[in-house]
This record gives sequence, structure tokens and C-alpha cells, in this order.
Amino acid sequence: MRRGFRRTLVAVTSAALVLSASACGGETADGGGEGDGALKVGLAFDIGGRGDQSFNDSAAAGLDRAAKELEIDTEEISAKPDEPDSDKESRLRLLANQGYNPIIGVGFAYTASVNKVAKEFPDTKFLVVDADGCKVEGANVGAACFAEEQGSFLVGAAAALTSETGKIGFIGGVNVPLIQRFEAGYEAGAKEVEPDTEVQAKYLTQPPNFNGFKDVSLGNEAAKGMLDDDADVIYHAAGGAGIGVIKTVGGAGKWAVGVDADQYNQPALAEVKDHILTSMVKRVDLAVYDFVKSVSDETFKAGPKQYNLENDGVGFATSGGHIDDHKAKLEELKKGIISGEITVPGGA
Repeated sequence: MRRGFRRTLVAVTSAALVLSASACGGETADGGGEGDGALKVGLAFDIGGRGDQSFNDSAAAGLDRAAKELEIDTEEISAKPDEPDSDKESRLRLLANQGYNPIIGVGFAYTASVNKVAKEFPDTKFLVVDADGCKVEGANVGAACFAEEQGSFLVGAAAALTSETGKIGFIGGVNVPLIQRFEAGYEAGAKEVEPDTEVQAKYLTQPPNFNGFKDVSLGNEAAKGMLDDDADVIYHAAGGAGIGVIKTVGGAGKWAVGVDADQYNQPALAEVKDHILTSMVKRVDLAVYDFVKSVSDETFKAGPKQYNLENDGVGFATSGGHIDDHKAKLEELKKGIISGEITVPGGA
């Protein structure tokens, strides 16, 4: 198979999107694909886009894998902070009108827009990654949902077992139900193994301000505050803003816990990787790849698909060997969650 071709559109204005979509006319007769038979895959990133070293990059990794293994062409468009749903709708229509099929919206904020636009393009397959409430509408829409609370439970246990002060922290990007699940699981895991652990929690922004998923300085300042209060292990679920968390915590010689991808292996964090205890791995890459492959194989099924500990859709990273002494305990807890012996709060 030839390697897929990737094009990227960044910071496209709402007016330009509407104009382009209108100029392209209605849905293509064949629902996508060019003369060479390649599947055309469109991906709309959340705030931060490719290069955020976290959530979006995990989605990008899945798209890159599909481009390497399948016969596809791809196009990417990134969201802007504080944009209205109408911008998301225009972005999706632009891709659909240009013959991209399937189309992926990365992040819960795309849920309503995908549900609306998918009705206008019934022959185009859509996926929402992190669909709000794990609910989508229509026979052409899929949802990739994750048991973030389960993976967070395990890294919370690792944090409590590692902490020397008995104080650990959680920094969420934006105070929304999705991120609250990370916090709930993290605190429950910590208290499962060390009941006296004090868990500090802070959210960088409140909706509709979503800069908490992007602004590195906000992550930096929040981490400084927790370090000053003796937290010695800090977990972030803050997307690109989490880079500030990890760099600040690592620079202070304390432990950071990454999210979404195995952040120990990310070049932007190379100077502090020896202070990345573990990461809660959320296989957005697998969800994106699975979806594209299902459309390619004509096995697509609409509705939600759950990624959890049982199917390795979430988990914890072991890079660096920093949690080697606790792996047996974490595996024991994992088995307990899968069997139902342990109930993790925060589940969708």
C-alpha cells in the first residue's frame, strides 16, 4: 500500500469555511474518494491541534497509522479557542462537501455539530471521539468513548504509593463532566491504597472558556501552587496546558503524571522525562484507527464503542521504570476493576 497523503488547514476562519463549503455544492455522488480509489479521511482537531503532545497528538497518531497501513488520503483542520458551534459545523461541512468520507471530530465539543451535520450527509460516516455522554445520533455516526476513570484510578494508586508527603495533586484543563471523571478516578485510586492521602484539585478554566486545554502558562501557575502546598505527585488532564504542569513539576524535582499518550516518550518533555512517574494512556489513536479501518473494510457500525481496561483502551505507562516497584499492585487493582470487584466512581 502506498503511504497516505496528509494536508493540513490551520486557523481557518468561519467565513472562509462557509464560503468554501458553499462553493463546493452538495454532497459528492460517491461519498468520497478520488480517481485512484483512495479513501479520503477528514479529521477536525480539538483546540491545540496536532502538536499538543497529548490528546490531539494521540488522535493524529491513529490517523498516521491508518495512512501508513491503508490506502487513504487525509486532511486536517484545527479548532480555535472559544469558537461557536457554527464554526465546527462549517468545518465539518467543508470536509464533507470536498468528498471526505469518513470524517472525525476530535473532542466532546464536536458532538452536537456532528449530530447535526451528519443528517445533511447521510452517505458520509462520522466519528466523535469523546462524544458527550457517549451519545450520538444517526445510522452514519459512531462514538468512541473511554473509561478515563479506570485508567485514572490506577495512576492515582501509583501516585499515592510514590508520594512521600501524603499530598498529591490533580489539575484539570476545563471544569466539565469529562475531566471530572479523571479527577474522580484518580482520587479513588489514591485512597484505595493510602486512605489518608490528601488530594488537591484545580481546574484551569470554566466553560465556555476552553483555554485550559491550551494555555501552558495556566498549567505552570497551577502546578507551582500545588508544589508550594507540598504536593509531590501531580496528575494533569489538561491537554496542551499540561506541558506547563509537567515541566514545572519536573523542574522542581517532583513527580508528574501524564495523560492520554505516554508522555515520557515525547520530545518536548525530554528534559524532565525522568520526573514523569507514569501516564494514564487513553487510546484515542486506537479509536481513530479502528474507525477508519471499519469504513475501509465496510464493517462500520453506528453508535458508541467503549474503550476501557478490559480491551486495553485505557491503561498506564511503564516507561522509565519509575513504577516498577508498584506494577504488581497496579495489575492486581486492574484485575479487580475488570472483574467488578472494584467499582470506580465517575463512570459515564
